[in-house]
Amino acid sequence: MSSGSGAASAPAPTATTPVSRGSSMFSSLKVRNYRLFFLGQVVSNIGTWMQRIAQDWLVLSLTGSATAVGVTTALQFLPMLLFGLYGGVLVDRLPKRRTLLFTQSAMGVSGIALALLTLSGHVQVWHVYLAAFFVGLATVVDNPARQSFVTEMVGRDQLQNAVSLNSANFQSARLIGPAVAGLMITGVGTGWAFLFNGLSFIATLTGLVMMRSRELHAVERAPRGKGQLREGLHYVAGRPELIWTIVLIGFVSTFGFNFPVYLSAFADDVFHAGAGSYSLFNTLMAVGSLAGALLAARRGTARMRVLVVAAAAFGTLEIVAALAPSLWLFALFMVPIGMFGMTVNVTANTSVQMSTDPAMRGRVMSLYMMVFMGGSPVGAPIAGWVTDTYGVRAGLAAGGAIAAGAAVVIGLVLARVGNLRLSVGWNGGHPHVRFVPRETQEQLAPAA
Repeated sequence: MSSGSGAASAPAPTATTPVSRGSSMFSSLKVRNYRLFFLGQVVSNIGTWMQRIAQDWLVLSLTGSATAVGVTTALQFLPMLLFGLYGGVLVDRLPKRRTLLFTQSAMGVSGIALALLTLSGHVQVWHVYLAAFFVGLATVVDNPARQSFVTEMVGRDQLQNAVSLNSANFQSARLIGPAVAGLMITGVGTGWAFLFNGLSFIATLTGLVMMRSRELHAVERAPRGKGQLREGLHYVAGRPELIWTIVLIGFVSTFGFNFPVYLSAFADDVFHAGAGSYSLFNTLMAVGSLAGALLAARRGTARMRVLVVAAAAFGTLEIVAALAPSLWLFALFMVPIGMFGMTVNVTANTSVQMSTDPAMRGRVMSLYMMVFMGGSPVGAPIAGWVTDTYGVRAGLAAGGAIAAGAAVVIGLVLARVGNLRLSVGWNGGHPHVRFVPRETQEQLAPAA
């Protein structure tokens, strides 16, 4: 594979480095290797969403316990919380494509095994627990490997576009997968949904096998050595554009993304509208997320100010939505909330990857994903307690306030670290807000 250790490592750019503007919203799909990967992910992501729905439904059917469903979810996230950083160390040492061939195969085998147990009538709840934990273990390596491999497929110039299209791919599957799973579970049973998911990995594996190694962008792999985990943490701690991006995504994911708690409570307790409205809220949010991902694919830069403004807007919209007096007004807010939430995700992901030396990318992305994915298991119980104690409107508003407040504080910290000042003016009849170097502001002040 062309990611051999002999490749020279270029200096990592700052998070505000412009990315070359692609020729279109789908410009990275012109890269053959990425196109193969993307098409495989279209099928696999639909299967993944189908398995999520079928898995929860099966556990609920076997136990009649919502707590058991929560245990299943926790088991799937637990390996990332426990071993996520070590997964990043492995990813930095290993060839990414071969690693993905192994992890994707393991996930496919897990889905097929669960399908056979379910279709044969021998499935027990501990089988589902074990399968969820096994997939979580594979994710420990698979997640940072997939994130890092994007750069090898498309290079820096198309990185933001490719990351955005990956998100659009996932959100499209979020619209299709649950609907197909619902029809399949009702028509033929959960076992067939598991089987579809297991077989869906063949599409990803085929794409990986068909890639041309000579067309991959070579990156330096880290040699084996002691202290590499500690080295990765020191690397992040010494770069403000990395540490503060990860801190911000941690606040937003932990306190702002607890939508299963909030949306179900709004549907049932506030608007008394049942499961149909809950489905509507999630669908509209997925539509907004898809729009946000596609808009990010057109954007030619991955700048910290975009991340900070999007996070502040996301939190503010949650506060406003918490006060919505009617179901339809609340539902309409789901679209911009989904759009700005996805803008935060894509911009943070791209900024972190572009600011990281290739030899450190696995460790940095594993830390990023651990914070991002680990936020929900930590934040959901807090959101549930606030909702039960003070009401869901207070819970959603509090989550939004924390996300918006974190964005403002971290924006000010980054401005101070970068010796920047806030500049507010008009450009073409529109308000223009940006950070500029202090010396530039001081030079412009007398002329104003």
